[in-house]
Amino acid sequence: MKTKDFVAADLIKKLQTLEGLTNDERSNLIGLLRQHKKYGLVWEDKPEDVEERLREELPVLREVKDKAIIGTPPNGEDGGGLPNHILIEGDNLEALTALSYTHEGKIDVIYIDPPYNTGNKDFVYNDSFVDSEDSYRHSKWLSFMNKRLKIAKKLLSDKGVIFISIDDNEQANLKLLCDETFGSNNFIAQVIWERAYSPVNLKKHFSESHDYIVVYAKRIENAINNGLPRSNEANDRYSNPDNDQRGVWKSTDCTVGPAVTDKLYEITLPSGRIVIPPSGRCWLYTKDRFEEMVSDNRIWFGSNGDSVPSVKKFLSEVKQGITPMTIWKYNEVGHSQDAAKEVKDIFGGESRFTYPKSMRLIKRCVGLYSQGTSIILDFFAGSGTTLHATMQLNAEDGGHRQCILVTNNENNICEEVTYERNKRVIQGYTTPKGVKVEGLKQNTLRYYKTDFIPRERTQKNMRALVAAATDLLCIKEDLYEEQKTFGRLKLKPQLARYFNDGLKHMLIIYHEELIDEIVEEIKSLPLTPSKGEGNLKIYVFSPGRYPFTDNFREVEDKVELVALPAAIYDAYQKVLPKRKEIMFEEEKQETEFPSDLFEGQEEGGEA
Repeated sequence: MKTKDFVAADLIKKLQTLEGLTNDERSNLIGLLRQHKKYGLVWEDKPEDVEERLREELPVLREVKDKAIIGTPPNGEDGGGLPNHILIEGDNLEALTALSYTHEGKIDVIYIDPPYNTGNKDFVYNDSFVDSEDSYRHSKWLSFMNKRLKIAKKLLSDKGVIFISIDDNEQANLKLLCDETFGSNNFIAQVIWERAYSPVNLKKHFSESHDYIVVYAKRIENAINNGLPRSNEANDRYSNPDNDQRGVWKSTDCTVGPAVTDKLYEITLPSGRIVIPPSGRCWLYTKDRFEEMVSDNRIWFGSNGDSVPSVKKFLSEVKQGITPMTIWKYNEVGHSQDAAKEVKDIFGGESRFTYPKSMRLIKRCVGLYSQGTSIILDFFAGSGTTLHATMQLNAEDGGHRQCILVTNNENNICEEVTYERNKRVIQGYTTPKGVKVEGLKQNTLRYYKTDFIPRERTQKNMRALVAAATDLLCIKEDLYEEQKTFGRLKLKPQLARYFNDGLKHMLIIYHEELIDEIVEEIKSLPLTPSKGEGNLKIYVFSPGRYPFTDNFREVEDKVELVALPAAIYDAYQKVLPKRKEIMFEEEKQETEFPSDLFEGQEEGGEA
């Protein structure tokens, strides 16, 4: 019997002599034969329409400004210092590609709830539902997830963690896929979420009561688990019967097993009674160390001095976060009916979304691995629970986390559910029972849609990409406060735009003819870190990778230069599907520049 390797080698020899094939066809067929895994997940890759589109077009993001919800800080000033949350309407593969430029290595926590591929019209592939009879059902799902998880990994920071909800239909396949994508060594846990609290007696064999949450790190050695907050019940176990100045404590066992010779000795209690460890055990400390602990008042002999010694464990010295277990009960993080009720309450009793996740569930995921300034991503946003959970967590611990949501607008879900839910959460709402829920007003939400620029690198397309990249740059820099002037120069938006929020500032130059005049203006402006702004970030159109460094030589200590669109092309090249390059002749410049490149000059004024 021939091995697979022998058969493949034999076929390769035949292909090398077979007539009627082009060199490209021969090379592709041989490449396929050489792709041989000895262990792991193998599936037939199924083409996806959106991927084919990305072979010809580049995604950008355009803000729908009339949907922006600007939050209100507690001091009543403008909302410039509040977290800017992002909602992107569009296919998540397109949005993830755009985010590969703005957020590579910046995301600390990803939570996603992808389609479970139940075969019951929950998974759409190329505009068609994948049913249980589809022979490529699992291959389509794996192809779909593989493309998105590869980009998700690039977005994660070095300490980043991803949580993926799933059920039995694809759990086994997802685990193997994640082992390949993130590395089996970066597997953290497979959590069981108790999503149901009562059985469904109509089920023939078992009534499923749980889902899974698969958890991976980008680099497990860098991931930091904050632990769960200590409960009042846990803290109530501590008391201070001897008024120790170190605060409340609880007694813990002073013995350990198996017995070790140098820890076997008699202890005389304050009452005079002599005690020894139980059979098979020994004291926790050597005799010398035990006496040191007694001197430091860390051993408790009972209120009457006649109890077997125990160790005083002070609450002030205990790890503040409780290590989470892998079974999450519904009374801790909510169940499916809780989640459905949460959404119905926000929409005045109207049921707008099926099978949402509990806000407490996602808040636990986000809280375990995020810090106060972390960025959170959910690219299967659904009803928008992840943003709600992020804002609630910020309200509880004073954090400034940002959240990015991505969803398509199938059945108007993005506009009428995801956006509308979080708009009400920010502004406040009234439940069907007439209970007024205060809004989480210290949050800003911005709404974007995906758009496209042709992928060919012609002069026309390159300028169009830079012109369309403004909103991408605002997201990348987290900077949205546009100024009409730069120093004394009144800018024409089609030629240059300037953004400044008092802490950082950014200038986008769409036409390089402005550079020399802008440099002269920079010379006169106090753009120094001492003002709190740091260097001026300048994005400048360049047909190549050169950001006109020589032109800015006299102000190089005040600026940071980036050539566009090269920086965008570089980021996209890492994640986009390959296309056949087509050689174009250099197009003539189509834009006629006005003789006056600025609206006019104003006397005085600072950046």
